[in-house]
Amino acid sequence: MTARPRSIKPLAIGLLLSLVMAACVFVAIPLRTDMAGFLPAGRTDNTRFIMREVQSGSAATVILAAIEGAAPDVLARASQTMADSLAASGLFVTVTNGSRPPDGADEAFLFSHRYLLAPPASARDFSVDALHDDMQAVLDMMESSAEPLAEHYGLADPTGAFMALLRAWAPHSHGRSIDGVWFAPERDRALILLRTRANGMDLYAQKQVQAAISAAYAAAAQPGMHLLMSGPAVFALKASHAMQADVEFLSTASMLLVTAVLIWRFRSPWVLAAMGIAFALSLSVAMVVVRVLFGYVHGISFGFGMTMLGVSLDYPVLLIGHRDQGEAADAPLRRIGTSLRLAVTSACLGLTGMVFCGLPGLAQLGVFSVAGLLSAAATTLWLLPRLIQKADLSPGVATHNDGILRIESWRRYRLWFLILPVIGAGVLAVHPPRRETDIASLSPVPPALRALDAELRHEIGAPDAGQAIIVQAPTVQGVLEREGQLMPVLDALQARGVMGDAEYAARFLPSITVQRARIASLPDTAELTRRLDAARADLPFQPDAFAPFVQDVAATRAMEPLQPHDMTSPLVATRLAPLLFARQGQWFGVILPETVRDTAALATAFATQPDIMVLNMRHETNAIVADHMHQALWWTVAGTIMAVALLALGLRDVRRLARVCVAVGSAGIVIMAAMAVLGVRLSLIHVISLQFVMGVGLDYALFFARPQIDRAERARTLRTLLTCNTMTLLTFGILACCRTPLLRDIGSTVAIGAFLAMLFSFMMAAPVTGTARQVRS
Repeated sequence: MTARPRSIKPLAIGLLLSLVMAACVFVAIPLRTDMAGFLPAGRTDNTRFIMREVQSGSAATVILAAIEGAAPDVLARASQTMADSLAASGLFVTVTNGSRPPDGADEAFLFSHRYLLAPPASARDFSVDALHDDMQAVLDMMESSAEPLAEHYGLADPTGAFMALLRAWAPHSHGRSIDGVWFAPERDRALILLRTRANGMDLYAQKQVQAAISAAYAAAAQPGMHLLMSGPAVFALKASHAMQADVEFLSTASMLLVTAVLIWRFRSPWVLAAMGIAFALSLSVAMVVVRVLFGYVHGISFGFGMTMLGVSLDYPVLLIGHRDQGEAADAPLRRIGTSLRLAVTSACLGLTGMVFCGLPGLAQLGVFSVAGLLSAAATTLWLLPRLIQKADLSPGVATHNDGILRIESWRRYRLWFLILPVIGAGVLAVHPPRRETDIASLSPVPPALRALDAELRHEIGAPDAGQAIIVQAPTVQGVLEREGQLMPVLDALQARGVMGDAEYAARFLPSITVQRARIASLPDTAELTRRLDAARADLPFQPDAFAPFVQDVAATRAMEPLQPHDMTSPLVATRLAPLLFARQGQWFGVILPETVRDTAALATAFATQPDIMVLNMRHETNAIVADHMHQALWWTVAGTIMAVALLALGLRDVRRLARVCVAVGSAGIVIMAAMAVLGVRLSLIHVISLQFVMGVGLDYALFFARPQIDRAERARTLRTLLTCNTMTLLTFGILACCRTPLLRDIGSTVAIGAFLAMLFSFMMAAPVTGTARQVRS
């Protein structure tokens, strides 16, 4: 137990100033909680650009909603009530549940331009026979319950061009229709397709959007129902909420656990004050460094920094734990200074794989950790010694050294322990761990939610966000004409079952050439009137019944072809913008197929097409993850070589170097062998975590391997390293309880690895020498 401090004023002032500095930094630097920094960016300029557009474009604005848990007629009414409420909210470009056509300005625009935009040729078939059949269909409608619809649209549009245009705009659902509402094909589940006005990655806007969906559902729901939602925006918001919860949990739990361990070990609030100075300064410096280098601080970095509390506080714990009461400020550092400096450097080298893996989010975690460790070490080496001396902080003179030193007898079994890494090396030679390059290993989205998204996407007919066909041309008309040429290819792929329907700009806005051809095919007023008179000869229509139709055709003949800037309808403009855009003097068209069943066939179909790129997001991101994995492995090897070289220069003792390397290497081999036996694939997260384990393990190995002059010093080392290891196990152990998979994998790997590193470092510890010449570390 520490004695009562002699002068706490400098310590109290230092703590106050460090806490004020930390508070100012936290206020000035807000945390981001989106996943943008953890998404692969692409391997070439083209793929980086396209992936960025696809991730934040049309596909990212889609939200798939479903309600279930009641009879179909009840679900249909609830779906329609929800759709009405959401359409009136102004938050959505489209709200489609199977029965909602465009209205207002959108309806007026599409109706007036129907003969330019409607895709089927039958919509512009004005032959006498076709017009006669169209008139008969209108008459049948007028004699049925659809009379209001026939009077509103039929007389002005007997060929059905407007309805054909609406069908082209509506997604193709694979399910049933009950009371005009989409249902899943094999279950009582009402489906709603929504497209938000806000960008899918705008978390603030998406929070409002999803709150509106939940409110609309709550107003329409009956007992027993429940709401399902999925889509990129839903995933992004859930990931953000999960990360916020993780950061709050880590911040609180880490502080409580570390505080409890330090109180248990030192039983002094003033030791906690000294630790608080090191921690507050290291966290503040790390946030400033990351903010300067990256432009922002991610919540995951802050959460990981709170977990690093268990490692960064190792240095002040080692300093105070090795100090005797009344010692001069530099006395403990004369004994442990060399080992401490080597431990800090090796821990930082253990983060090189994270810093240089190439993924911005992980690089930020690495830089945050390195900056935190270096600032904690600098505080321990240059600031704390004086403050600790003035307060005369120490763990006190150990009176029960013999108790803790009894475990020294375990070291007689070290050869048996060394059998474990030998067996592990054999396992790795026969059954090396397989690499995990699936982007899902970095995804914060649970597998169950990804499966639900695929299910809803198939049932509702939404585009597959993981597949895109990119058309590139110097002009906008070049893109539209090229997409028009690809229509037969797309239709053939759909007919073969390679993919479902597809969304692309030319489907909504044909090229000028196509529009001019459609205008030219329209008959003039005299000819159309003559054909109408012939077609209605045996039908009970007045001579001027179809006058609105004649007027609209004449108006269309006088129109100029539509171009993107003419698309004034909010629905049309918003729907078209993500599918057709210009960047850096080039125009791009994005074709988004729905339900791609054969990716190889899709790629083959466009392999020989010029200026076409088939982008498989999953394959591309997996290839990028593989590249990052290779880069991390390279830096792991480089970092290990640098660490060994540094230790060789710093220790200048082959035996000590061998003890350190064997201890840390054994821990790494055993944990990798265990992963191989358990079938755990070696992911990028595991690689950087294992390298970090090696860096942390070197701390323990260096202090156990340093010559110690007596049993009291050995007891101090054992107690201090047990404290350090306990803090690391607890803080990374709670990291393993997080909902964010990235943090969870780091936590479990580092916690297990730190325990093994401590165990093997203890077993390889140097004996107590009892010689005065080896006082220095």
